[in-house]
Amino acid sequence: MRTFARVLHVAIACVLLVSAGHGIAAAAPTASAVRTQLPWTATGPDGLRAQGAALADGLTGTVLWSREAHTRLPIASIAKVMTAVVVIASNDLERPVTVPAEAAGYCAGHNGSTAGLAAGEVLTGRQLLYGLLLPSGCDAAYALAEAYGPGQQGFLARMNDTARVMGLGNTHFADPSGLPYPTDHATFSTPADLVALGVRAMALPVFREIVAARDFVVPAGAANREHHWSTTNRLLREYPGTIGIKTGNTNAAGHCLLFETVRAGIPLVGVVLHSSDTSSVEAKNDAERMLNWAYDPIVGALGSAAR
Repeated sequence: MRTFARVLHVAIACVLLVSAGHGIAAAAPTASAVRTQLPWTATGPDGLRAQGAALADGLTGTVLWSREAHTRLPIASIAKVMTAVVVIASNDLERPVTVPAEAAGYCAGHNGSTAGLAAGEVLTGRQLLYGLLLPSGCDAAYALAEAYGPGQQGFLARMNDTARVMGLGNTHFADPSGLPYPTDHATFSTPADLVALGVRAMALPVFREIVAARDFVVPAGAANREHHWSTTNRLLREYPGTIGIKTGNTNAAGHCLLFETVRAGIPLVGVVLHSSDTSSVEAKNDAERMLNWAYDPIVGALGSAAR
């Protein structure tokens, strides 16, 4: 069963690589061209509400289907994926980080989600990554940026430098949390860039471990209070095979979701942007529509081969 899945995955990947070029960095084919190259009979997932979306092979990064793949859109807290990538690249995750007094005001001033951090408490960079990626703590993002930039502007420069190195030419970060500062659209990306970022981030073992967690507890210590954090990623709890990665929501960005699943041994990375103004459920539902469109014929073929 696993051997067949692997063969099927390789066959699909080879077709896509020949047709679309090697990986995300290659010029993306048009939507109509993508549809004709795919082994699926449907022209795309039905009922999708997202303004922008993309679904890619989780190994090669080749986009399988997209909507507005190269349209720049605000991405809200999906920006925290890059925040985490930059921190992990420091190779200094056990560094003690003191939570700045400004972190709480930063969150409150922009109505941002928090990890419930207290000014002056000390946690490691690794612990703060959990606070960043599970409850989507803007206070954790602020603390990490101050420590690893050093300072907000230094850290933003590192985020944007990393985006350039990755070839994410339609991506810019103006805030380490993706908050609407200084304007609603100051931090932006595209569906194609985000699935490329997702593939890169999920290749990092530390990142992959963190975003796979549904819950995380930091015990109380001499310099910190106890923290209980739960993921905001509904897909992780509700869709079989989901292994990460990050939600996002602002008024301008709506509800967004960057995700990865593995079913039948086949990893897929996808993103939906602005699925709804009001409901994270709609972002989850959009992701499920895309995944079912991709996986159903594969799982059906595996079932037929097993009989």
